[in-house]
Amino acid sequence: MSATSSHATLPTLTRALALSGLPAVDLPPAGTLTLPETAVQFGTGAFLRGFVDHFVDAANRRGEFNGRVVAVGSTGSGRDRAFTDQDGLYTLVARGLSQGAAREEIRVVGAVSRALSAATEWDEVLKVARAPQLRVVFSNTTEVGIALDEGDRFDLEPPRSFPGKLTRFLFERARAFDFAAERGVVVVPCELIEDNGHRLREIVLALADRWALGADFRAWIEQAVPFCNTLVDRIVPGAPADEDAAALRASLGYRDELLTACELYRLFVIEGDPSLPSGQAKALRDRLGFVDADPGVVITDDARPYRERKVRLLNGAHTITVSLALLAGCETVRDAMTHELVGPFVRRVMLDEIAPTLQDPAAEAFALAVLDRFANPYIRHALFDITLQATMKMRVRVVPTIERSVARTGRAPALLSLGLAAFLLFARGDLQERRRIAGLAVPADEQRDRLCTLWATHAPDAVAGAALSDATLWGTDLTQVPGLLDAVRDALARLLSDGVERTLEAHLAASLPTT
Repeated sequence: MSATSSHATLPTLTRALALSGLPAVDLPPAGTLTLPETAVQFGTGAFLRGFVDHFVDAANRRGEFNGRVVAVGSTGSGRDRAFTDQDGLYTLVARGLSQGAAREEIRVVGAVSRALSAATEWDEVLKVARAPQLRVVFSNTTEVGIALDEGDRFDLEPPRSFPGKLTRFLFERARAFDFAAERGVVVVPCELIEDNGHRLREIVLALADRWALGADFRAWIEQAVPFCNTLVDRIVPGAPADEDAAALRASLGYRDELLTACELYRLFVIEGDPSLPSGQAKALRDRLGFVDADPGVVITDDARPYRERKVRLLNGAHTITVSLALLAGCETVRDAMTHELVGPFVRRVMLDEIAPTLQDPAAEAFALAVLDRFANPYIRHALFDITLQATMKMRVRVVPTIERSVARTGRAPALLSLGLAAFLLFARGDLQERRRIAGLAVPADEQRDRLCTLWATHAPDAVAGAALSDATLWGTDLTQVPGLLDAVRDALARLLSDGVERTLEAHLAASLPTT
């Protein structure tokens, strides 16, 4: 029997199947599958399944959160239908090395009650807003999600942007309960931008003013709805590779269209909203309800040190490496780590150019731990997945590091400059077009068209200057960073003339560790 036909004959994961007993997996207690809906999350993707929903599930198993999550999808991925077919259940496979030994944890997560499509079920989403027991709102909409859409409208069904949807959702709740403070909710965004909670609240308040939602609503947001800054850290590549997925299905004995792979490590840093009156930190902790269920959750007065270390070293390393690795023929993060040239690039760029820009004595130790996480043999983290909204990621995760490095050393960092040059070459679109021809999905990048156009309208030796001078892309004119334009232009010229591997080899030989 073929793998495909075998897959088709397996039963689908459902509540009835889970309650019948599945020996190969850690199942949620039956009582947790009927808990009330006390949270909503904007997003149905792999990260929320492997992160937020993991923590809620863990808390429910301990009798602490005592609620389930309604997931709201906005991308048209079809995951909302998969959640419906599987009664909200999915399998989370966490794998990694623990003190040098391989460890695997497989559990069926029962934290999600159902999923709704914002595009086709907006009335149902607003009905969730009116549920008395609702107390937490989560989100993960990538770095571009928390942004003010000037053309968004209250009367759209749904509003176009995530902040627009959230504003409409919160207004529905406030109005349903006559703006009662006790019906406020805690908003916990998981987007990787600095001060994500504060920025999201500013946009919600701005939309409330633009849409003339009234003083009562503004006061309700300011007094009854804490927006928490957060830092999230877990590698969640999503669906396992085909062969691995087939082996897991055979072992599990059922079909799961939401099967999710992740690493063992997780860190969820939540910063209390300073707008709350003093003495309410414990109240916030109690309202969240899942904080004590997992050692990976940290409540702090200041998330900035955690964030800086993680965004610069883990996410920044991903972002600066991914284009080089793809151009070098790698497909996964582990491929990059084992590549004879890309692997040393990752190590050197992290330890020699990124870590020294952080005023953190633990930066190098964290970097070494991240290198081990990147090399996790159990995680197939597809490089192309990392290119989702890659331009904004470069702006948020890498550009500040380049600026700090130049300020610290007086020269452009050679390896970061090479990574930026490779990103510009990747933005030309050759690899993306090959994927489209092969029928494969190309992750969205709303800013890439601006870069792609430069390749069509400029000579190759002028692309770097045109791209780096575009402050719309980077938030600043990067040609004003001393030495950066020359370094990127030279690296791009070499990539075009000599190819990726010869260019990498030359840069690794020439660049010396900074001190």
